Parts: sequence; structure tokens; C-alpha cells
Amino acid sequence: MPTAKPRPTLLAARLAHIPPTVFSEMSALAVRTGALNLGQGFPDVDGPASVVAAAEAALEAGANQYAPGLGVPALRGAISRHQQRHYGLEPDPDREVVVTTGCTEAVAAALLALVDPGDEVVVLEPYYDSYVAMLEMCGARRTPVTLRAPDFRPDLDELRAAVTDDTRLILLNTPHNPTGTVLTREELQVVADLAIEHDVIVVTDEVYEHLVFDDARSAEGHVPIATLPGMWERTLTLSSAGKSYSFTGWKVGWATGPEPLAQAVLAAKQWLTFTSGSPLQPAVAHALDHEPDWPRELARDLQGRRDLLCDGLAAAGLPPRVPEGTYFATTDISHLGWPDGRAFCLALPDLAGVVAIPTQGFYDDQQAGRQLVRWAFCKERDVITEGVRRLAAADLSR
Repeated sequence: MPTAKPRPTLLAARLAHIPPTVFSEMSALAVRTGALNLGQGFPDVDGPASVVAAAEAALEAGANQYAPGLGVPALRGAISRHQQRHYGLEPDPDREVVVTTGCTEAVAAALLALVDPGDEVVVLEPYYDSYVAMLEMCGARRTPVTLRAPDFRPDLDELRAAVTDDTRLILLNTPHNPTGTVLTREELQVVADLAIEHDVIVVTDEVYEHLVFDDARSAEGHVPIATLPGMWERTLTLSSAGKSYSFTGWKVGWATGPEPLAQAVLAAKQWLTFTSGSPLQPAVAHALDHEPDWPRELARDLQGRRDLLCDGLAAAGLPPRVPEGTYFATTDISHLGWPDGRAFCLALPDLAGVVAIPTQGFYDDQQAGRQLVRWAFCKERDVITEGVRRLAAADLSR
């Protein structure tokens, strides 16, 4: 009998053109070579012990079957209180909060729910890598507004030109991965004015909302766009416990916003994972309600690690742009003679015993990102110290 020849769908064919995630590739390179991983953004230390204990208690108490698709009531209530405590927003926990499998699923569900094939989506570039894949899945037309080195701030005239009556949705990320930029109130107000003028939905990925440093806090720090006048009604805010509480492997995230947008996310999410993390959801509720100061302490500690990394990179001939938030810093390696950041990062384990992330894959504008490399400082201090020592001791030029 003839052998069946599976034919990929058009969607699979489109996704095949998107390179595999560079995070996994570079982490595998670190494992294979024994290099220090200053690339992928996962912490070396877990979050609060009381939150782990709450997860253990939930397991022992029998929270091992399906949670409600919307999320367990305790967590939805805690998320609502979190939004009220920090930002003065009061989403209804029963209609305006949806628990997701990390912020990555929240992004996927939001775009699948709100974007039709052919719709135009304006998005800040460089992108977190899942954005491109999900926009391809939706069949959306992607219009980038590029955050260019060395300051990585949005060009507001370019933003005004990008958002038109044809725009369906603006996808924001602030604090921004990979650049570390925290959008100011003034920049967000331009986005808000455009969204209102052109009747556009805003989806905002705020997973690093609490990881903002003192030099940015002095200028007001993280401002959710949903708090600006006229924006609650058209904004879907996404976040997660993974970054704020250093439980990236738990994949517990959420979406908050007006009922029509939140329920649209739920409609898509129930056909993705439906539900997940039954014993982890009450533990995250405990974190939000009973460990409210932990993220701020984490941010203070990360600021010290940021300075340790950035000072070390500068001493090694890799002066970085000092980030205002997240746990990433970016350097331009143009002066070293490499054709691009990817070639540099592939050679780096042999040159210095260190792994970093090339950021060119996060740009449509390859020229803008071609020579940029991202470093993570969510690592223990001795790892950072050893990493920059190795870099300083190595000849990094080609």
C-alpha cells in the first residue's frame, strides 16, 4: 500500500519560516559547552518559601483535579485586589479576570480572540518571540514601531504614522523585553490618544510590572495604560506571577480588562489549555495577598545585580544600555568585527565560556537589531561576577 504523505497546513507552513526560539537554542548551547548562561531569563533562586508551602498544602488538600476554566475564585479575587492595591483598578473577579497558563497563553488567547485574518496590529519592535508566532497564527498584518539603539525609546512620530483607522489592535510590552525600556506616562498618553482617536483595542503585556528600578521609579516607574483616562474600556492587561515572584516554571498568568475583552480571552483560552495548575493557583493567590512586598525587594536586589553586570560588561569592552526594568541589558557589538550578534553568540562559549542571546531575531528590521546582544542579570551574584570576569579576560574581537 502507498505510504501516506502528510501535508502541512498553510498555518504550519507559515510557522515553519519562524526560527525555533533562540532562548532554547542558546540554553542548549550552554549545557553542551558547560558555559555560564547569561542568556535565557530564568532566575537562579526560587520565590518565597511561604508560596511553595501554600502549593504543597493545596496538593495535600486535594487540589489536583481541574480548576475552573476562569481560574479558582481565590486567585481571581487576589488578582483583583492586586490591581486595586497597586493601580487603583477594580476588575470584577467574576467577569473581568481570567487566569491563564502563563502570560504566553494570555497573549495567545487575546490575539486569537481579538484579531481576524488580515487585521493590522501595531507592535513594538523588538518583539518577545511568541508575538510573531501568534500574529502569524491569526493571519494578522504586523506593523512595527521600532525601539532603536542606543536609547530604545519609541519614535512618537513613527507611532502616530503607524496607527490609522485600519489598525485593529496595538500590542504593547512595558517594561519591555529585551530592551529594558519602561514607557513613560507621556509616551503611553500618545498611545492612548491614538487608540481613542482610531477606536483601537490595546493589549499590554506587563509581566515585568514590579521589576522597575529606582532610576525609573523617580520618573514615576511603571504606569499601566489601563489607568489613563478613557483606556480601561479598550485595554486588556496581561501579567504573571512568574517574573514578579520568581516562579517562571509555574506558568500562572492572567488577563484583566472590561468584561467583553476578558470574556473573549476566556472563549479562546478554553480551547487552548482550558485550565492548568490547580494547586499552583491558590499558592499564587497566597503570594499576591500575603507576600505583597516580595516583588519590590526582588527589584531592589535585581538593581544591584544589574549594576554588577552592566559595570562588568563596560569593563570588558561591552558597554550596555542600562535598563530601567526587566532583568535584561543590551550591548552593541559592532566594534568587535562580527557579522552579526548571532555569529558572536555562537562563538562566545569558546571565546569566553559564556552564553548570551542575539536579539536580531526579535526584529523585522534586521539592520536595527543585527549587532545587538542581550544579557540576563537574574542570576546569582557569583555567576555574574564570574561571567564578566571571563568576558574581560577574553579576546572578543573577530
